[in-house]
Amino acid sequence: MKRALGDTGISISPLVFGGNVFGWTADRQRSFELLDRFVEAGFETIDTADIYSTWVPGNRGGESETIIGDWLKSRGKRDSVVLITKVGMEMSPERQGLSAAWIERAVEDSLRRLQTDHVDVYFSHIFDPDVPVEETLRAYERLIMAGKVRAIGASNHSAEQLAGALKAADEQGLPRYQVLQPPYSLYHRGDYEGALRNLAISEGLGVITYYSLASGFLTGKYRSSADLGQSPRGSRIEAYLNDRGMRILAALDEVAEAHGAAPAEVALAWLIQREGVTAPIASATRLDQLESLMRSTRLALSAADVELLDKASAP
Repeated sequence: MKRALGDTGISISPLVFGGNVFGWTADRQRSFELLDRFVEAGFETIDTADIYSTWVPGNRGGESETIIGDWLKSRGKRDSVVLITKVGMEMSPERQGLSAAWIERAVEDSLRRLQTDHVDVYFSHIFDPDVPVEETLRAYERLIMAGKVRAIGASNHSAEQLAGALKAADEQGLPRYQVLQPPYSLYHRGDYEGALRNLAISEGLGVITYYSLASGFLTGKYRSSADLGQSPRGSRIEAYLNDRGMRILAALDEVAEAHGAAPAEVALAWLIQREGVTAPIASATRLDQLESLMRSTRLALSAADVELLDKASAP
């Protein structure tokens, strides 16, 4: 069931828990319950970032990492978990970017919050045009040498930006980005398919997708503007309520009915079977939601299912 995460030497299950909900739509107790069940079911990879969840009034960032760290300490699970976090997005005007100085400060903050001595995959959360990529990679090299980071990855990078970073690493003997985290789902296909996916495949990168359920749209619970008040994410969904979005939901409904599955399970299974995807990220705020997400890893779609979904979701 586990898959190699590129050439990092790390293997993961084909579903990653998205920790963006911790300290936002899932409080500490609920977060602990979800993490307990996720690991109990045989999964191991948790994705978070230093910036989670600065968008909540009163938060400063680091809330998700803090909850995960408390859970890791209380459960003694560090050795059985693959831990992903990120650096680079703006937490405040002086706490952002990919300079060596900020990376070296930010990783210590993350390690403290996570209550661990190392991160398995540390991501550049966003491309930083103001910092030479060599400076960023040298900072990561020091962290890898110190045992604080096992592997590095890039999120929100274009094919050109990623190719430049890989070239710089190879030419100067610096650590390579070994994992990519792009937005990718049945709805969001254009950003990844094409040059970026071709590069990821040719370079042997692990790929962990985010927005895998299009902010919840692909669960099927948002069918009209009247449904947008169902969750704090509803305001993000309105842009999907168009003809293409409805075609995608209709195809998901058809495949889901044939398999006795939920639309979200089908949407994730489509990603899991996709070439150039190691695992999608998905988040849940209730145990029944989590059970459904985990079932997606056991759902085998037929060639006809995939063709139907591909056609409905064609960009």
